[in-house]
Formats: sequence, structure tokens, C-alpha cells
Amino acid sequence: MEFNPPRDAAAEARLWRAAREFERMHPAFVSMTYGAGGSTRDRTARVTGQLARETTLLTVAHLTAVEHSVAELRSIVGTYADAGIRNLLVLRGDPPGDPLGEWRKHPDGLEYAEDLVRMVRGLGDFHVGVASFPQGHHRSPDLDHDTAYLCAKLRAGAEYSITQMFFDVEHYLRLRDRVAACDAVEGAKPIIPELMPITSLRTVQRAEELSGRPVPPALMRRLERAGGSDPEANRNDVRAVGIEIATEIGQRLIDEGAPCLHFITLNFAKATTEVLTNLGYTVTAAPVSA
Repeated sequence: MEFNPPRDAAAEARLWRAAREFERMHPAFVSMTYGAGGSTRDRTARVTGQLARETTLLTVAHLTAVEHSVAELRSIVGTYADAGIRNLLVLRGDPPGDPLGEWRKHPDGLEYAEDLVRMVRGLGDFHVGVASFPQGHHRSPDLDHDTAYLCAKLRAGAEYSITQMFFDVEHYLRLRDRVAACDAVEGAKPIIPELMPITSLRTVQRAEELSGRPVPPALMRRLERAGGSDPEANRNDVRAVGIEIATEIGQRLIDEGAPCLHFITLNFAKATTEVLTNLGYTVTAAPVSA
């Protein structure tokens, strides 16, 4: 499960409600995306540490090179280590304010995620993951270049990758094939697919922002048919189709041998729980927190 940094006390309370719900499902791990700058960044570090200390959830902290010197990055890693977090998802990150804008590294920072992987691995006993892109990163000239960068990150010491969200399972399968062809050893490392249930037509735009790609026309037609002439009045129908689509994608991924499913939750538990229930997972009594 992926959480987002809460921006205020109300959002933080919602995150904790979701975390306690997910705790009952015993996920393999949860991850916390990285808050950029100021109080959001401070809140991110605090809440991530609390998740690691106060729940039974294995917590993975995101770490990006955006606007950070090497000294600052080392300090952040030290903060996570002090909180007992030894699992990091290492990303170069996008320019703040405009993900499609020009990338500029900090004068005293790092240029590539590969460099950040090496830095983290050199700081101690950390488990490191990286991002992968089934349809290629938007800055890569083609899929071959994109795959080469992913293999370089894996060779630098990353133990797995989590994909950008996608809607066509074939893109995930071809990514897996490309990595195996690039390097048989690195190809054996888990490539974890990421998905997000679409619960309204308004969340389609958010899904497209997170995936970097448009929702496929066939899926959009299914959602729009459910919405009819009044998507707001028919929002329950749209939501039901969104859950159905996420379930279909999840089942196909399981059938194809995906190591696990990583859900973008937006700090809500209900939709993800419904998809997992459809896939045969059951909710148990809440465990006793650590």
C-alpha cells in the first residue's frame, strides 16, 4: 500500500484510519511518498517513523534527490535509520511544481537515481528499491534506453523495483521481458506492479497524472457508460466499474506471476480493500501494535 504525506491534522487522521484498516490485512509492506520541502517534509518523516514504530506494518520510505545536497540526503537517511527504517525506495524525483519541467540537480547533489542507490547502500545495511516504467519514463528517448537505466539502478544495488501505475498488463509483461533480456541476474529481481482503483470520473485525471499516460480508450468508455448523462448522480455505478477494472488488472497480474500488488491508496482504505476482497483476500482481526 502506498500512502501520501498528510498536509494537515485532518489528513493525518485519515491516513491513520487507513493504516489501521490495512494492518488487519497484513500487507507485505507499506510505502510513504516523499513530501517536498517545509512542514510537509517534516510531517512526512515523523509520520513515516510512527508507522514503523507504532504499527506492525513494514514501512518503506521514499527518498528523492530533488533539491537536496549529498549532505542533506545523508542526514535524511540517518533520520530514517534512527526511526528504525531500513527500507528505502530511491527515486531521482521530478522538478517541483512541474513534473515535466527541466530537471536540474542540486549544485552539491546527485544527478541520477543510480548514484543515490550507491550512496544509500554505502551508508549501512539498507534494503533499496527503485522505480520502473512499463511504458518508459517520459524523459527516456525509447524503451531500450529506459530499460538500460533500470538495469543500471539494479546493478548499483537496488533489490527490486516498483512500477509507475499502468492500465495495460501487457506493458508490465514486456518490461519484465526487457529487464530479463538486459541482464538475467537483475531480471530475477522482483518488479512490483502498481495500480490504483478509479472511483470517479474526477479521479481519472489524477490517475493519468500518476501514471503519466492517458487511461486507455476502452476503459474510459466503460467508465463513461457507467456515468451516463449525469456522472455525479451515477457515481456509484462509475465507482463499481472502477473497482471491477482494478480487480481485472490485479487478477491478470497475479495469474502472470507478479510478486505482489502495490496499491496507490490516496490514504483511503475502502476501494483497495474491496479490490483485494474480490481477489480472495480476507480481513482479519486487528493485530496488536508493536
